[in-house]
Amino acid sequence: MNVTVLLFASYAEAYGRSSVELDLKPGSTVQSLVDHLRAGRSILPPQPLVAVNEQYADPDRVIKSGDEVAIIPPVAGG
Repeated sequence: MNVTVLLFASYAEAYGRSSVELDLKPGSTVQSLVDHLRAGRSILPPQPLVAVNEQYADPDRVIKSGDEVAIIPPVAGG
């Protein structure tokens, strides 16, 4: 199944793009998607903040074909 993953700030810089298309197995979870993205790029924490279709998602949420997943970096401000 195809899933679009949006990357922001330092994550986009690390991957050299603002989004990636992934082909995942049916029944994949948010955590398995994160694990796939982390392979070879340790910039992502083990459990980053993730949104699926603009709603925050737990690591065990099952991803469906066509979902838009956003990996959200920590923010700081002042």
